[in-house]
Amino acid sequence: MKFRPSSPSRRLARQSQLSHRLRVAFAVLFATTSVGTTGYMILGLSFVDALYQTVITVSTVGFRELGTPSQIDTDYKAFTIVLIMVGAGAVLYTLGVLIETLIEGRLSEEFGRRRMQRTIEDLSNHVIVCGWGQVGQSIAGTLTGEGHNVVVVDRRDNVADEQLHVVGDATDDAMLSAAGIDRARALVVALDSDADNVYVTLSGRAVAERLFIVARANDSDAEDKLYRAGADRVVNPHQLGGAHMAALVSQPNVTEFLDITMNNRELAITISELEVGPASTLARRAINDLDLAGNTILAIRRADGSFDHHPDLSLPAGVGDVLIALGTTSELSALHEEFDG
Repeated sequence: MKFRPSSPSRRLARQSQLSHRLRVAFAVLFATTSVGTTGYMILGLSFVDALYQTVITVSTVGFRELGTPSQIDTDYKAFTIVLIMVGAGAVLYTLGVLIETLIEGRLSEEFGRRRMQRTIEDLSNHVIVCGWGQVGQSIAGTLTGEGHNVVVVDRRDNVADEQLHVVGDATDDAMLSAAGIDRARALVVALDSDADNVYVTLSGRAVAERLFIVARANDSDAEDKLYRAGADRVVNPHQLGGAHMAALVSQPNVTEFLDITMNNRELAITISELEVGPASTLARRAINDLDLAGNTILAIRRADGSFDHHPDLSLPAGVGDVLIALGTTSELSALHEEFDG
């Protein structure tokens, strides 16, 4: 199931419309007050008296008219009648738009939160990303771009509206439950604190034994703790970034080729992985004897976790092995359609 958020452009257009109406309402109210004050000053009142008379008139409070008996003549009364009709309408319109803006904002926020939670409850086989910092945003953006359903958990309410998210502390089991951790296939823990990352990893592993967990280590000393807590993979962004920059210096062309191959979705050639299941032909016949749709097998990760960088393709693959294949998007799609299972 793919999440389809309500159109941001439609929501922004509605908000812009309400904001415009609110500005118009205040402008009309200001103009009415200005005209009323000016009119009463022309009729003989001082500025303060004229402003006071205008306010009590448009607000329909009903206090006595200001001015001497000679000033409250036919023109005074006629002007007051017109001001009451126009001013009261302006006040009611302004209050209506103001109330509508406040109520709609709160209702939209509440309905949006409930709609998002219902969408999350319908998800399965999705990815949960804990942390909406720079690392978490990059992870969620990449996974979403590849077609994965992603739910973000972060204590700050600053997650993009179009991104499925739960606002709360990821170390709270209730927040992970709200994100659907019991139905998720992967958990990415990318919080700023190593202690929090260890705690969330422990919580995730306790809930789902088969959950694939990738954890962030901000310090090298935390890597072993994260593995012992149940992480399947641990990534230190600082070490990884340093190693990548060093590789760009020592082998710039190889590194750039791998970057483009792995990260440029517009490129025809890419790398994918294919797990060998019990029903797959790959587990029963020699790989060389099968039509691999033009793909090249670069390596095989064996079921015990070791990599076979020069696999013997004259033999069948083992159940649980993962083939690392290089090919075009269409070739890799054909490979998965033929041998998934």
